[in-house]
Amino acid sequence: MKKLVIVGCGRLAEIVADAVVNGLLPDYDLVGVYSRTASKAERIVTKMQQHGKPCAACATLEELLGLKPDYLVESASPSAMKALALPALKNGTSIITLSIGALADTTFYEEVKKTARENGTRVYPVSGATGGFDVLRTAFLMGNASARFFNEKGPNALKGTAVYDETLQTEQRIVFSGNATEAIGMFPTKVNVAVAASLASVGPENMQVSIQSTPGFVGDTQKVEIKNDQVHAVVEVYSATSDIAGWSVVNTLINITSPIVF
Repeated sequence: MKKLVIVGCGRLAEIVADAVVNGLLPDYDLVGVYSRTASKAERIVTKMQQHGKPCAACATLEELLGLKPDYLVESASPSAMKALALPALKNGTSIITLSIGALADTTFYEEVKKTARENGTRVYPVSGATGGFDVLRTAFLMGNASARFFNEKGPNALKGTAVYDETLQTEQRIVFSGNATEAIGMFPTKVNVAVAASLASVGPENMQVSIQSTPGFVGDTQKVEIKNDQVHAVVEVYSATSDIAGWSVVNTLINITSPIVF
């Protein structure tokens, strides 16, 4: 059995915990969780214990890594990913991350690659609310590729960001145009999938990103398009909630131990 831990105990972490409880991840034991909000960690621990599965709510990252997990699911934030990545990889713990935006930092990205290689560990960026990483990577490897990413959100999803104002409640408009590096700098938790798509293909500096705010729109539409001399591929996904990201983690965990990988 592989020992699994989770950092960040919100809705997406609960999806992973439910998958363990319901037998969708038979190769894993969820042995520990860590969250800045202790009550969220305790909720997952209680759920596991109710199903006869021991699980610890850890007070620090060091305590969590002390459990010597094989895999760590990060579902917290890009800043959390930056804090935990190197210690986890040096600990012999591979990472499944939702906060792919952290890897838009080129220096950090190279340090993560070096540390993982030196310690025989890996980082698995999950596709979350987009997909098609296989065709994106393939088209890029063929050469002479260009790519762009489009994200549609409702105005309420942009509250608290620099682009929000009340006119968005009645007016549709493009609120951001730039590359993926610039996008994650302005929206640290809202464009991780754009960074993921860029890392699978042309890179954050070369992935052109546009974000559209639409009055009354609920959920997210993510569309990534890549072209080269022979291929033109478009992957478009609408998701009403963020649950698809949690299920993407489940799928990644299944693939890690499966004899047949999709």
